[in-house]
Amino acid sequence: MHIPDGYLGPQTSGMMYAVMLPIWAFAAKIVKKTLKAKQVPLLAIAAAFSFVIMMFNVPIPGGTTGHAVGAVLAAILLGPWAACIAVTVALVVQALLFGDGGITAIGANCFNMAFIEVFAGYYIYKIISGSSGVTSGRRIVAAGVAGYLGLNLAAFTTAVMFGIQPLMHTTADGRSLYCPYGLNVAIPVMMAEHLLVFGWIEAIVTALVIKYLQKEDPSLLQATQEVR
Repeated sequence: MHIPDGYLGPQTSGMMYAVMLPIWAFAAKIVKKTLKAKQVPLLAIAAAFSFVIMMFNVPIPGGTTGHAVGAVLAAILLGPWAACIAVTVALVVQALLFGDGGITAIGANCFNMAFIEVFAGYYIYKIISGSSGVTSGRRIVAAGVAGYLGLNLAAFTTAVMFGIQPLMHTTADGRSLYCPYGLNVAIPVMMAEHLLVFGWIEAIVTALVIKYLQKEDPSLLQATQEVR
């Protein structure tokens, strides 16, 4: 799902940076106010976990990759604003040190994975889990569904970014200057891989970690109720 350099035009890349800058600023402000001292190491662990799980990339035709992200799990444990920071850190390190995702596309990649997936997954989890107890099996199901849907929503927005490039940037003879694949190709290719494979990986990992924490340290799940 990492978008490399050269696949998005300057308008799209610039707009995504413009969208993410106030989100990052607000997230930092919220995290500074609400994150408890005992959760700070968990924030670092969430960033490291997201970094590691995203390194297991499978190339997808069209110029990007498919993989799990761990964003929804971070949101469940830390709240969405802290998770946004954690996933952003992982994406920036990958882009700057490992060339995984373009530097010009950091804003776009963070929008898809650190914003769309984080917040969509978090609120899907909240809606499904409802007022159930911390150790309820309903929360395990909610985590799995949230992981699956959150990842696929991020994949969809990534596909749309790719697919609109031929509509926005073309040469005089009609060839695309950036991503050459339109929406009719980008969306089916991206969504097929994530709906059939990577979404299930995200769902299983998220659900299993929540199940483990319910048994070993349910206080971590309770703390989420106090961090928004």
